Amino acid sequence: MRLVFGTRRCVALAVMVAGLAVGAGVSWAQGSVSLMEPAAPLLPAKFGDWTRVDAAAGATTGSTAGATPEAALLGVNPHVLGECGEIRSKAADYTRGGRTVHVEAVQFGDRTGAYSAFTLAEQPGMRVGGDLVTYDAVGGNAVLFMRGKSVVLAEFQGAATAQDVAGLRPLLEVMPKAFGNTGAVPILPTLTPANGLVGGSLRYALGPVSYAVGGGVLQAASLNWKMEPEAVTAKYDDARGQETLTMLMYPTPTLAQEAAKTVQGEVPELKSGGARLRQEGTLVLLATGSFAGDAAQQMISGIHLSQMTFNQDAHPAFKVVAAQTFTLLENITILSGVLGAAAVLLGLFLGFGRAWFRVLRGKPAAVEAEFLSLHLAPQNKPAVFRGPDSAEGA
Repeated sequence: MRLVFGTRRCVALAVMVAGLAVGAGVSWAQGSVSLMEPAAPLLPAKFGDWTRVDAAAGATTGSTAGATPEAALLGVNPHVLGECGEIRSKAADYTRGGRTVHVEAVQFGDRTGAYSAFTLAEQPGMRVGGDLVTYDAVGGNAVLFMRGKSVVLAEFQGAATAQDVAGLRPLLEVMPKAFGNTGAVPILPTLTPANGLVGGSLRYALGPVSYAVGGGVLQAASLNWKMEPEAVTAKYDDARGQETLTMLMYPTPTLAQEAAKTVQGEVPELKSGGARLRQEGTLVLLATGSFAGDAAQQMISGIHLSQMTFNQDAHPAFKVVAAQTFTLLENITILSGVLGAAAVLLGLFLGFGRAWFRVLRGKPAAVEAEFLSLHLAPQNKPAVFRGPDSAEGA
């Protein structure tokens, strides 16, 4: 009985040790799954024909040569960048043929925060959209654009030319990419009517600071930001007059209805007919300004959630999906290999453990295999049958 109990203890101990080994292997495998490549630098040493000043001067890592102030994105409030989810920033000067450009880049947690910062960095008079990428603004000596989860500002010496804008294309290829949910494009700005929209006036806010800085007409503190609404403020100027459109989107229709009641009590023009308010589902729409009542009502009545559209880069590109699939298969292969190796180690451990235990008991390390037999070989003499003429006993 002691022997049997001791054997069971050894086997249990062996299984426990093997389990720890497998667990360690899985942890290692899981650790390898979560490992990621080092973050790509926000600004490279060179892109296209542009060379960073400190790189051109041969500055070593950690040198202060060619150092530039932290990125400011045309003076955007630092608190706004924090509210948008700023992760890191970088500023550098580049030179090409005697011409210099100052480049600033700020990376955010997702494209939603990046787009909010992009709209707040736009300046009046900028030409918005299409010169470089989907989200860009060009005006004066500045080129502002959004790439992935980053917002980049390039300020040239003198007015930015078409050649200068084209020269920034190589920079797009080396900017960090956005994958998965972090690469989703915000939906609310796509509902903004295009007719009469003042270029560069659209502001997309994710919090009270960015809403106030963006020129929101409502009291920022009263919009229940703890429920994570989104807000768009846009200005219109055409033959109908000047108008400010405010769009709020809440997670649920109930929250949107409560917000509409708050807006109703904050905007006196709603009582005099100088403003129009409408709530539909999770949307709250407000038009204020010099539009006639019917024109303002027509504007907000034409906005519906069914009009949501996605830009062409809202979904990951094929090469991004392929990279994600390859990574998943690679991780599965690693985990399978680790589990297989752990199984082999467990078998060897149990086998050698059993042999060692037999040796301690004074027995051979291995025993000959035993075979079961039904013993079907003849065990009695064959029967002898006597003929009719044979004598008895013969």
